[in-house]
Amino acid sequence: MKHGISLLPDCRPARRSANAYFRDVLALSRFADAAGIDYVKMTEHYLRDYGGYCPDPLSFLSAVAASTSRIRLMTGCLQAAFHHPVQLAAHTAMVDALSGGRLEVGFARAWLPYEFAAFGVPLDESRARFQATIEAVLRLWTEEKVAEDTPFFSYRDATSLPRPTQAPHPPVWCAAVRSRQSFAWIGEAGHGLFVTPPPRREELARTKDMVEVYLDTFREEHAGTDRQPKVAVSIPLYVAETDEQAFATADPFLREYLNVWAESAEDWTGVSSSDYPAYSQMALSLRNLRIDDFRSVGTAIVGSPQRVVDRILELGEYLSADTFLWQVDYGGQDYASMESSLRLFVDRVLPKLP
Repeated sequence: MKHGISLLPDCRPARRSANAYFRDVLALSRFADAAGIDYVKMTEHYLRDYGGYCPDPLSFLSAVAASTSRIRLMTGCLQAAFHHPVQLAAHTAMVDALSGGRLEVGFARAWLPYEFAAFGVPLDESRARFQATIEAVLRLWTEEKVAEDTPFFSYRDATSLPRPTQAPHPPVWCAAVRSRQSFAWIGEAGHGLFVTPPPRREELARTKDMVEVYLDTFREEHAGTDRQPKVAVSIPLYVAETDEQAFATADPFLREYLNVWAESAEDWTGVSSSDYPAYSQMALSLRNLRIDDFRSVGTAIVGSPQRVVDRILELGEYLSADTFLWQVDYGGQDYASMESSLRLFVDRVLPKLP
């Protein structure tokens, strides 16, 4: 089982500046590197408090690469529909080179209507753009004089530079949330799966079923090869000496995280898309969620070291996870809060995990 820190800034500028946020998460990345954590992951978003501090995960990961020696760097995720594949192939290969071959590239379809509107990309073509862009990036990494002619981009005789440092290219991950089609396509393509389990118990069983779709499809498509499926689960984590201390510290941060998430999800009001079924009620669902319910479902793991160990083992088995990417910056936490939890995780939780 591997572990990483997963970053998605939800800071309100009036509460914490971008300078303060990045100072703290860079310091936490250095701590994670020294402590033997496997990954640091950063997510791309725009315009609002939900992720808006990091429009460019590759810039952040370049800064991490410059101040660490061994931790692997993940984009989690690049919003493929908003980028040209020539840019993505070149920019990711550059960070792979700068880091000495430590980059792992995660892609997502994006899901916020206001981001699609700002980039002039229709919601209903996001899936097709997502898949076409990833396939084009893979060709640009591994082939020369590449030609593409799609409804979204067209070019010929393209040989991308720099070439990836890792052979044949950096590992690829893709995020999926609800759609059976997405989980099946990721398995067919042979990529790793990023999944963020829903905070409601009644929805968690569907996530399990979709992970099984991915695993079954991957194994069927790649039987007889040495390729293996990979499932990475991303959820909030907080560890303290006792359950009561953990709840008292983490619960206000979790409430703020859900509030910021809901504020962005409200952009789905009055919006529908065939590529995004059942998104219109997300904001109301998040606002009505009780924090103790969030914790009890196990998709926010908060508590004493032993409680955290038990919950990780339970959720890991339930979702067939081989990697956990721990959300540690939710609610606008500062370095002291994040480091205290992560230190206990490293010292008292990791030794008890497989």
